[in-house]
Amino acid sequence: MTINPVRETFYDQLAVKVYPDNETMGQAAAEAAAAIIRLAIAERGVANIILATGNSQLTFLHALRELPDILWPAVNVFHMDEYLNLPPGHPAGFSLFLRRHLLDHVPVGAFFPVPGHVADVEAACRGYELLLRAHPADLCCLGIGENGHIAFNEPAVADFDDPVWVKVIKLDEVSRRQQVGEGHFATLDETPTQALTLTVPALRAAKRMLCIVPERRKAAAVRKTLLGPISATCPASILRRTPQAGLFLDRESAAEVFSRSGGDR
Repeated sequence: MTINPVRETFYDQLAVKVYPDNETMGQAAAEAAAAIIRLAIAERGVANIILATGNSQLTFLHALRELPDILWPAVNVFHMDEYLNLPPGHPAGFSLFLRRHLLDHVPVGAFFPVPGHVADVEAACRGYELLLRAHPADLCCLGIGENGHIAFNEPAVADFDDPVWVKVIKLDEVSRRQQVGEGHFATLDETPTQALTLTVPALRAAKRMLCIVPERRKAAAVRKTLLGPISATCPASILRRTPQAGLFLDRESAAEVFSRSGGDR
C-alpha cells in the first residue's frame, strides 16, 4: 500500500516527507522499513536493523509488527542506546521498551541489546561495536530528541567524526526532562544521568536511515535540523549530509519549518 505525503521535498541531501498525522506517518514509515527489510532478506538471506525507542516511535513500531510478508526469523535487531546502570527490569529500560512494543509480537532471529549493566563499560562498548561491524546495518530507524539529539548524541558531546561507534555520555538536562515528560520517570532526580549510545558514525554506517519524528513538541528541533547550520549544536542536522536518510514528519512536527519556509523547495 502506498501512502502519499501531503508534502515532499529535499533539504540538502535529505528527503523529507510530511504526513497528515502521527498514525499515517507511522504507517508510511513502517511500509518503507518493511520494503528495505524484505529486499535485504531477498538479496542476502538476512536483514540487520537498528531501532530507536521512545514515545515518538510507537505508531511506527506498532504498524511495522502488523505488516505481512516480513520473514522476522531472518531479522537481527540492534538498538541504539541504553541507560547506564538502570535497575534491571526497570520499565523505562530501552530493551524492555522494544520487547513490549515489537519483539514480543514478532519472532526475530536475534536481538542484541545495548549492555547497560556491565563491570567493564569500555570493554562492553568495544564489544557492541564489534557486533555492529560484524552485522552491517541494512536499516537504522531513529528519532530526533527535543534538543536535536540522535540516539543519545547530545549537543554537548556529539561528534560527527567520532572514532568509536559506542560510548558512554552524560545526558543533557533537556533529554532527562523529556523522559520525565513522556512519563518514563516520575521526577528529574529519578532519571539517569549517563547512558551508552551509538555514535553518529555508527548510525550513518547503515545502508538506509529512516528518521521518524511526530508531535508538536519536536517542531523546534525539526526546524533547527532543516533550517539551521549543520553543526553538532543540533546533532540531527547531519542528516542533511546523509543521502541514504529520509525524514518522516507529521503536520505538527513540521509546523515551524513550513510556516517559516513558505512551502516546498
